[in-house]
Amino acid sequence: MKNPPLHRYATRPGLYFTDDGGADAVVRSESATQAWFCVLEPLDQPSLFYADATRLFDEPDVTFIDQAKELNICTRRIPSLNLRETLFRMDGPNYGLWYVHVPKAWDGMQYGYRVNGPWDPNHGVSFNPYKLLLDPYAKGIEGQMELDPGAFAYECEIKNGKVSGSPFGPMSTVDSLGHMPVSVAIDDRATDKHAGEPSHPHVAWSKTIIYELHVKGFTANAPWLPKELRGTYAGLAHPSTLSYLQDLGVTSIELLPIQAKQPELFLQERNRTNYWGYSTLGYFAPEPSYATKQAQEAGAAAVRQEVIDMVRAMHEAGFEVIMDVVYNHTCESGPEGPTICWRGLDNLTYYRRTKDEVSRLYDTTGCGNSLDFTNTHVTTFAVDSLRYWAKRIGIDGFRFDLAATLARLDGEFTRYHPFLYALRSDMLLGNLKMIMEPWDCGPGGWRTGQFGIPFAEWNDRFRDCTRKFWLTDVERARGGEPGETTMQSLATRLCGSADLFATDPGRGSTASVNFVACHDGFTTADLTRYSHKHNEANGENNQDGSNDNHSVNFGHESPCDDPIITQQRERATMNLLGTLLLSLGTPMLLAGDEFGNSQNGNNNAYTQDNETAWLDWDWLYSTEQTTELKLFNLTSRLIALRKSRDLYNHEDFFTRLSRIGLLKKSDRVHWFMPNGKAPHDADWTNPSVRSFAMQLLSPDEPSLLILVNGSDENIRFHLPSDIEWQMLWSSAEIAGEYPGQGTRIEKLAEFDEESDDKPAGRFREHLQRLNTMYWHLEDEATDNLKSVDDGLSEDDPTLWTLPSLSISVLKQMSD
Repeated sequence: MKNPPLHRYATRPGLYFTDDGGADAVVRSESATQAWFCVLEPLDQPSLFYADATRLFDEPDVTFIDQAKELNICTRRIPSLNLRETLFRMDGPNYGLWYVHVPKAWDGMQYGYRVNGPWDPNHGVSFNPYKLLLDPYAKGIEGQMELDPGAFAYECEIKNGKVSGSPFGPMSTVDSLGHMPVSVAIDDRATDKHAGEPSHPHVAWSKTIIYELHVKGFTANAPWLPKELRGTYAGLAHPSTLSYLQDLGVTSIELLPIQAKQPELFLQERNRTNYWGYSTLGYFAPEPSYATKQAQEAGAAAVRQEVIDMVRAMHEAGFEVIMDVVYNHTCESGPEGPTICWRGLDNLTYYRRTKDEVSRLYDTTGCGNSLDFTNTHVTTFAVDSLRYWAKRIGIDGFRFDLAATLARLDGEFTRYHPFLYALRSDMLLGNLKMIMEPWDCGPGGWRTGQFGIPFAEWNDRFRDCTRKFWLTDVERARGGEPGETTMQSLATRLCGSADLFATDPGRGSTASVNFVACHDGFTTADLTRYSHKHNEANGENNQDGSNDNHSVNFGHESPCDDPIITQQRERATMNLLGTLLLSLGTPMLLAGDEFGNSQNGNNNAYTQDNETAWLDWDWLYSTEQTTELKLFNLTSRLIALRKSRDLYNHEDFFTRLSRIGLLKKSDRVHWFMPNGKAPHDADWTNPSVRSFAMQLLSPDEPSLLILVNGSDENIRFHLPSDIEWQMLWSSAEIAGEYPGQGTRIEKLAEFDEESDDKPAGRFREHLQRLNTMYWHLEDEATDNLKSVDDGLSEDDPTLWTLPSLSISVLKQMSD
């Protein structure tokens, strides 16, 4: 049968529904000798291809693949799976592409590809037509891999749950159908798919506050949701969930990967899962397990619609949605891994290989393989995927995992990589938020600040500096040792890390995504509870996860009831969050940090799809004035303060004028010592200098004064003269203290247990109680007050006293 002309959109890989009721299928395989498009139908229903397909029968010494080679369209029965598979012989290769038109296609149709070619794994070629392969462009995926010999292209056995066999040995002739996921067709030709969708928020970078969360873990224990919505896309879109996020005040929700995932082989062998999802199975399909059971049972289109509805609900509530995406490697792992998609389609094209031995994969990800972004078609594939999520699903931005791998040419990182230019120049993607994780596991893999405009980047230097200043340096000082962090180091991070991000004219502090905790590592609360990681539950003998955490336990490893230790931990937590939210740059908050969520010391909870990694919401219904609520109150108040100011719109590190030597002194940031004077040169580099002030100025609004007291003593500050100041926020509030004008700090009154102002136990009432605080001035003399001999009297109106180990912010009073 001669194929009709291809659909006008079928000029690149994918499945395209056509007006005649069929579809065009296009797949890329530059080295294959034959490809088949395979449609799966239930065996107990009539086939739509009966009139055209030749029935295959079991023949001795003749496999179904050998029979299919002689036919254009053939079908085989698989009673054990209650399936019928119809194989359509494809035309090609035409510039590396294979084509076929199928006469019938429908929404929800299950399909895949079989590809034949040489079997020579010692030269990186491992075609195996007995493996049903996913469509790389599949918009839906159903089913999951079973640990079975059929999942592997090479001959192997499963012994005691482990794969036994060599990927460089003989080719397997075991059919993979029934042991692997399958692609699902979704017809999205309708032009009204997004009718009525609210406008995207388009939050300015200067107003952006990112909130990183896991779709399942955020609501898996949510008491405000019915059980069927917990841990789902619909649960995240629930009005009460969105209300909580609004009360917190964040602007942009960054989702850990929601593209379809599959656990790595070594996890499957240990009967574990990749909870985080950094092991991508499909770059167009959403992860089905995060959908409601009802959507999963209805099929891939319903799962996809639940994702679209989630994004729409977030947009309507005013939130941007940013997706964490993993284009640096796939779930197929190293050569010993399963053959699911890319390895079977064109192993040489998709995966990067060493120059001296083509059979070896060049791995800069630590995950067994690296996608080859030196290949134009791999770059095109990634861009097509990103455009699909942005255009069809409505995503507002992307965070690129291990982005240094995506920008390597001939093994070396370059900011001029074609993939980066493709993102910059794309009319859709170039206007979205794009955030790079600027490192990988390869040589020269640390590249923070080097991606250039328009990319933002995770700033690990901010993370480490902030942790050291408030945690390990404090511990060292109490032991009589000098700290590591200088005033210059912390001031640089507070001011937007110009040393890293002043790389292009016009590139400013907003390119620095500041964080003190993320999914990968300790939570902020655990940074104050554990000096060492406790990852035993991961089953890797506590060898996984970073050992370089800059964390402290304040004398007790794990939670404890000692009120002094508890207060020290809470104070340190608020210092970390206060520094994050008062610094220039784009802050990113880890979900749960706003109320002190813990992972029990696990700093690599990627396998913990359980209570360890799920957020604990019990505090929302407590009738007590809980620590969690106090933390939430302080954090949400500070977020509101930050969002109300335009002082964080720093996108002017330098201009082209500065490049020719016309650099002028900053008129946006001024620095002061406790005596009210500017720092001397020696102050900047002296690690014993732990107290200073940072003034943010603007010609259009009153300035802010950020006061840092990193010492163990209350300190007197002489603020800039001729200005009246109003205290807005202090991290010391968590300990019942507050900066005071004059020689005393103020004290926070405890909530009256009988008062009507006591937080109620119901969720909505909790959310209405976020800003009620009462203060009074302590009459007694303040202990441990460190004064500065500056020649000024103690009743000077510029004199303020700051609590020990605190960060505070004051606002210039208007005339």
